[in-house]
Amino acid sequence: MSEKPDLNAISHDLHAVRKEKLALLRAGGEDPFRAEWNQTHVSNECPALLPEGVEEGPEVSVAGRIVALRVMGKASFVKILDRGGLIQTYFTRDALGDAYDTHFKKMIDSGDFVGVRGKLFRTKTGEVTVRVAEYKMVAKSLRPLPEKWAGLTDAEKIYRQRYLDLVVNEESRRRLFIRSRVVESIRRFLWSRQFTEVETPALHAIAGGAAARPFETHSNALDCDFYLRIALELHLKRCLVGGMDRVFEIGRVFRNEGVSVKHSPEFTMLEAYQAYTDYRGMMELVRSMIQKVCAEVLGTTSVVRPDGVAIELGGEWREVKYKDLIVERTGDPQWFSRTKEEKIAACKALGLHEPRTDWEDFEVTNEVFGKLIEPGLIQPTFVTHIPKELCPLAKVTLGDDSTIDVFELCINGQEIAPAYSEQNDPGVQRQMLQLQAGAETQKIDEDFLLALEHGMPPAGGLGIGIDRLVILLTGAANIRDVILFPTLAPEAQA
Repeated sequence: MSEKPDLNAISHDLHAVRKEKLALLRAGGEDPFRAEWNQTHVSNECPALLPEGVEEGPEVSVAGRIVALRVMGKASFVKILDRGGLIQTYFTRDALGDAYDTHFKKMIDSGDFVGVRGKLFRTKTGEVTVRVAEYKMVAKSLRPLPEKWAGLTDAEKIYRQRYLDLVVNEESRRRLFIRSRVVESIRRFLWSRQFTEVETPALHAIAGGAAARPFETHSNALDCDFYLRIALELHLKRCLVGGMDRVFEIGRVFRNEGVSVKHSPEFTMLEAYQAYTDYRGMMELVRSMIQKVCAEVLGTTSVVRPDGVAIELGGEWREVKYKDLIVERTGDPQWFSRTKEEKIAACKALGLHEPRTDWEDFEVTNEVFGKLIEPGLIQPTFVTHIPKELCPLAKVTLGDDSTIDVFELCINGQEIAPAYSEQNDPGVQRQMLQLQAGAETQKIDEDFLLALEHGMPPAGGLGIGIDRLVILLTGAANIRDVILFPTLAPEAQA
């Protein structure tokens, strides 16, 4: 066996130092990567076991990653992080004997995973702490954590090395745990309304359900091209045809388009469809669901933005027609009878970048909505009866064939959820798909139209961007902050 390395002679390279410590441990018969630990409690359960005024509590066994290490001569304080948060532990020479000097002080580093067993007590400052009677290293960290406990500050590293971000940034952990609880709460709500959760294909022969550029791929086994889904809608409607009256799916959707603080090429959607109702039934559903989720996850229906503006999600929500908002913002009661050229000139007068001349008339109007109106819709607002060209899958409004029975729920200056009275007339549906305008015109899904010809009940449909909802509830500044592992260019291209 080769001579044991001398830690005092090792270079300042911390990675090398830790590798040498691992070699020493193994040479002494201890392999931290083969160790186990019986964890009986997590950190946030411990305070309840030691009531105020009680000096010493029961014995607990906890485990986690060391994130703070204050080593002193005869006693040391170590904070470990587990799924419940932080717990302080107290290592002493009196309790551990020679192991305190020969093992704990020499072999243990910040970032290591340890298991500790001991009784709870309160320090002079009142912090609940484990007095360590036994410990074991259960995984060695060969690379040090970021230097400062304040956390990562480099945005690229935060997203690319999310595992480090989760260790050192409490706010990131909070946001992503909230995301998980939001999805859990949504599921419970829909189950309580007798919805059935289903899974539909992520590979589509035709990219339908939205006007968006898809990602393309090829199946070698079937020798044909497929698209990653851009929406969940058309397969969920097939479920309605099949007699599943209330269905939903929470799934990843992919759109090969721009990246911004609000947009990611890979994001999560909830889509839900309920037979024998319409877009107004979806109003009640989404309002009740968001209020319930917010109250369960945050304990309140009021969300305060980082700038101090309060958004109240409780109570009734404002409802206003798309056309009324356009007229109000442009100050032109005759806007919808103007020519496209007149609208383009008006956009320029309103301070917008001049719309392209190849845009359709409705696209010019929607530029006013997207740039001048939507960002100001901070409190929950149902914007109803949008132009029919914006969605070919909804029913045309009775009495106004230029609009459809749709609402867009806007909160905090962005769309959170659209909902429709779903089109179930196969003849009208075919016409609307054929007339769909824009550069991203989708191919006709003949199988979907065949399904409609077998009969689909009247229904309301709803979509919610999960990422945007979590942004609202957490105050995140960027969609990447609420996606655990956001899409990034390979590091060599970054």
